[in-house]
Amino acid sequence: MVAPQLLSSATDEWATPQDLFDRLDACFHFTLDPCATEENHKAPKFYTREQDGLKQDWGGEIIWCNPPYGREIGRWIQKCAEHHGIAVMLLPARTDTRWWHEFIANNPNATIRFIKGRLKFGGAKNPAPFPSAIVIFINTEGE
Repeated sequence: MVAPQLLSSATDEWATPQDLFDRLDACFHFTLDPCATEENHKAPKFYTREQDGLKQDWGGEIIWCNPPYGREIGRWIQKCAEHHGIAVMLLPARTDTRWWHEFIANNPNATIRFIKGRLKFGGAKNPAPFPSAIVIFINTEGE
């Protein structure tokens, strides 16, 4: 049975599973988590909702981004896709959405790794009701 809170829009925050992050961090060595809280940030430098990571300069940073999964998700994906350097995102695998096609599917700088099964976010007992993907943007244009 799926937990009721996973089916509601009560929150758009899905805490990154630590083991998944640790495996990715071992490869990328993230320096910035631009959409985090004091309690769940994954990189040494982070921005909270109040600081609005979308308005901050990410220059020179290696990005880990598990964005809020609500209406603003496309803005986070666009910023990661346009980031000069490396940005790695944990996303719902919503391949039918406009943002997926606009910023990921046809982007030569994007690598998609679909996650087998369903993730358990933030210590939840039950898995998420949606599949997930890791999207890696590497933009070295101009170097």
